[in-house]
Amino acid sequence: MTLEVRPAVIADVAGMARVHVDTWSETYRGIMPDELLDAPDLIDRRRQMWTSALDEAHQRTHSCAVAEQSGRIVGIAMSGPSRDTDRPDERELFVLYTYKAVQGSGVGKQLLDTVVGPGTTCHLWVADPNPRAQAFYSKNGFVPDGTIKTDEYDGVREVRMVRQARGD
Repeated sequence: MTLEVRPAVIADVAGMARVHVDTWSETYRGIMPDELLDAPDLIDRRRQMWTSALDEAHQRTHSCAVAEQSGRIVGIAMSGPSRDTDRPDERELFVLYTYKAVQGSGVGKQLLDTVVGPGTTCHLWVADPNPRAQAFYSKNGFVPDGTIKTDEYDGVREVRMVRQARGD
């Protein structure tokens, strides 16, 4: 079973939306409200989000990638310009999700490196608690900067983690 990480294309939208919805359910059940995770229109909203992320205007500023195994998308990632006013000159990692079945295979690091190279200062917001994700990001050079917020969309407590550019 060959695993390939590559830039996302518009033909990937349905698969990307499916991974997004499925991995949220795998990861955030009990953290996010069930009514959000079980919303009948969630897959359609994720399709719309990914369609927008892959339009020509966003492709100039955002980087999207997929991990594909045996013709099936099993991971997704996206970065873009920071939304945080106190970190305006950085990249922000918005999305990095993989199915549990491929976690630990190195696919997460490949996705991360595809959308945010090690030579780029970057930050992200990670759910708290989410010890597996926090450990993954720590292993990849991210450290909490002490900033915490509650996401308005889903009510989840989040911790900001930052990684300084590296020269490797």
